[in-house]
Amino acid sequence: MQQQNIPISSLVDMYKSGGLRLPEIQRHYVWRSTRVRDLLDSLYRGYPSGSILMWETDEPVPTRDGAIAQDTTAFAGRKLLLDGQQRITSLTAVLNGEPVRVRGRQRPIDILFNLEHREGPPTEVTDVEGDQDFPMTPGDEESDESEEVGVGEAAVAERFKDSTFVVASRALQSQPQWVSVSEVFRTASDSTILKKSGVVSFDDPRFQKYSERLNRLRQIARYQYVVHVLERSMNYQEVTEIFVRVNSLGAKLRSSDLALAQMTSRWPNLLKELEAFQEECEQSWFTIDQGQLVRAVVVFATHQCLFHTVGKTPISDLKQGWAEAKEGLRFAINFLRSNAGIEDETLLSSPMFIHVLAAISRKKDNRLSQAEQNSLLHWLLVANARGHFSRGSSETVLNEDLAIVFRSGQVSALLDPLKRQFGRLHIEPDDLANRGANSPLFSLAYLALKAGGAKDWFSGLGLSLTHQGKLHFIQWHHIFPKSLLKERRYETGEINEIANMAFISGQTNRRISNKEPSEYLAGIVADQGQQALDSQLVPTDPALLQMDKYREFLRVRRVLLAQRMNEFIQENSGMA
Repeated sequence: MQQQNIPISSLVDMYKSGGLRLPEIQRHYVWRSTRVRDLLDSLYRGYPSGSILMWETDEPVPTRDGAIAQDTTAFAGRKLLLDGQQRITSLTAVLNGEPVRVRGRQRPIDILFNLEHREGPPTEVTDVEGDQDFPMTPGDEESDESEEVGVGEAAVAERFKDSTFVVASRALQSQPQWVSVSEVFRTASDSTILKKSGVVSFDDPRFQKYSERLNRLRQIARYQYVVHVLERSMNYQEVTEIFVRVNSLGAKLRSSDLALAQMTSRWPNLLKELEAFQEECEQSWFTIDQGQLVRAVVVFATHQCLFHTVGKTPISDLKQGWAEAKEGLRFAINFLRSNAGIEDETLLSSPMFIHVLAAISRKKDNRLSQAEQNSLLHWLLVANARGHFSRGSSETVLNEDLAIVFRSGQVSALLDPLKRQFGRLHIEPDDLANRGANSPLFSLAYLALKAGGAKDWFSGLGLSLTHQGKLHFIQWHHIFPKSLLKERRYETGEINEIANMAFISGQTNRRISNKEPSEYLAGIVADQGQQALDSQLVPTDPALLQMDKYREFLRVRRVLLAQRMNEFIQENSGMA
């Protein structure tokens, strides 16, 4: 194995020119902008940034498109990137100012650099981020690291004054000391950037400092990665095994990514089939993670969900499993949307539900009696709201459900594990105490209010996660404004409780801002009628809408919400 030191600028050029390609075993680009920000900060400070693994080969290995468009070249595919895709893609996007393509949509990665950053080690704590998206935009929650409702530009600038890099926001872009990293790399001369920052003379004391910092920023392109290059004599299956081992030891990839790598080494162009099915699902507003498609193949090929047998499972079985999986998943999406009112995957507390629904579809050959439909919907709504796959090992729980389906096909029997797991299946008011947007109950609250006719408080549009236009995207809104509750020293769990949430559009949310409920709710009733509040189960007793009665308001609304959630489950499972 060869070892080379290659500067970032050369790696970016190799990637962009098509001389460095992604093998089919690689996963999608998944980094968030905050990860790119942290990478730049580490490189700027001269911190270690890992190594890169390539394979140079003349084999006709299946490749995949990267998140950034690449040029075509006669040497395309000669060098394949096995480890380092996220870093090189991110750096290509930032240094060249190009958007990345994620889930069929292009988005820029715009990072700002602070010419006035403090010297010395970083003061920020690096957050470990989860991968689960929220069912809707957070509204009056902080949705960007620097854009907050009701917070002025001066306050934002003060908050981030010591930071070196941040994800771009309108508030900071308007500040003269913040410059786009991509603009710095596009511009060889500092004069334009310095002029924008207010430095118009060599005598300005900031001239030397800013110039040195811009030069230091550009030095990132000269950072040399240690690049390990595997020998040409290795074959694709051997390289796949190395890929799996490297990423297993480093815990960089999920088990589904490693299973996919083992499958594609024996099943060329599988990735294209998975991506084509993902596109089909997107037509119905459902995004199914590639890892879940891999799991679906395993489920139907082996009747269990663990990946450890993939390497030994015959390709013929995997291909048959994929054919069954596609039909089952189509049923699952249709059942979720049409029967349960679950418009997209973000309303599920776990993606594991799609496998149980898909298994039912194939086991019953899409012939479910009315009683079976009711039982399946009852199980789905309760299991989703109670976090069925969030307790203990989700794979163990899923395997128990799959065993019931594949062995007996009795839909009603799926309720037995739920009863053992939770004791009771109905929702009590106390279940909602201190439970917020991360709780599985949050989605049930949305579904129940939507089914009850809840509408936006200004436009009158019914609730939907598929509305067109950014102004109409549904957000959750704090009925008692978060900022006012913080001033009165309420606990975070109380402030962000489901019982303090209503579901309205982003435009309406901004119009309300941080007004007291006693001030703005009366106007909503005057314009939209009492039903506007009743459908969202907002108590209208004036005494409960005073700031000092917040805890009493929560207690009353918990009762109303729990009652409506239980009614919704009963109505949709033939129990009403």
